[in-house]
This record gives sequence, C-alpha cells and structure tokens, in this order.
Amino acid sequence: VSLLRQLSSKKALCAFFKGKLNIGVDTIQHGVEGLVYLLTESSKLMISEVDFQDSIHVLGFSDELNKSLLQLYLDNRKEIRSILGELAPRLPSYHSLEWRLDVQLASRSLRQQIKPAVTMKLHLNQNEDQTAQVLQTDPATLLHLIQQLEQALGEMKMNHCRRIVRNMK
Repeated sequence: VSLLRQLSSKKALCAFFKGKLNIGVDTIQHGVEGLVYLLTESSKLMISEVDFQDSIHVLGFSDELNKSLLQLYLDNRKEIRSILGELAPRLPSYHSLEWRLDVQLASRSLRQQIKPAVTMKLHLNQNEDQTAQVLQTDPATLLHLIQQLEQALGEMKMNHCRRIVRNMK
C-alpha cells in the first residue's frame, strides 16, 4: 500500500511493475484496479474477516496470498473508510419550512379570476451554514409532487429497496 502511495502516477506504477514482473501494462492496470475495487467495496460495506475470506476464496488465489490480502484489508480498512467519507458529497439537510397560500381574486381586466399559489420558504443546513430557498407553485402541481413523494416513500418500504439502502451504507 505504501508503494502504491509513493507511485501515485499511473505511468510510474506501470513502469515499476513492468520492470519487476515482465507483465504488460494493461494486465498491471487491471490488477491494480481490481485490488482497489476489492478493498474499497469491502471497506465501504465493513465486511467481517470471514466474509472477506469467503469473497477472495472464490478467486482461486493461494492460501498465502489470501492471508496477505486479508491482512492488507484489516490494516487499511479504517483509513479507506475515512477517505471514502471525505470524498462523499456533502448535501444540504432539511431544517424547517414556512409556507403561505396566496390567492389573487380579481384583476383590473378580469374581475372574476381566482389564481391560487402556494409559496414555500425551505430552510436548509449545509456545513453549519443555513440557507433558504423560496419556491412557488400552483396547488395542482403541489398535489402531484406530494403524490410522487408518497409513492417513493412507499417504494422504500419494499424489501428490494431496503436491501439496496443497507448495502449503500
């Protein structure tokens, strides 16, 4: 791992391993990408030692290499998780919502016109900063939005979605 950190550029890494192992650049690149994928996914899911061993056992490596990969995973999983946490996007979170209903009953040209509008002020938190977004819509669009959100919440209760969300954490 320290060697991978030192040889961070792709060309330097491939040249180093090509000189040592007499293997093609593509093979080296695919091997490193596979190793990085194995370590990041295993660290992201925080799988146990037994699960990690089961995962690499099917790859057909020798017992010595499997033990080395397990030790590599155990030594670096916390650092990999912290790096993945830093790379994750920081999205704003909900703080509060203010709303009001505005109704235009008439205008100079149309005396019997009724034009409703819902105005919302959405307060968000992002990295200790508070921002506000003002949104305005008609009641029909708001009802459609509510129906779509309720449908999405209903789908989140299904087993398939729960499994996906559990694996994302």
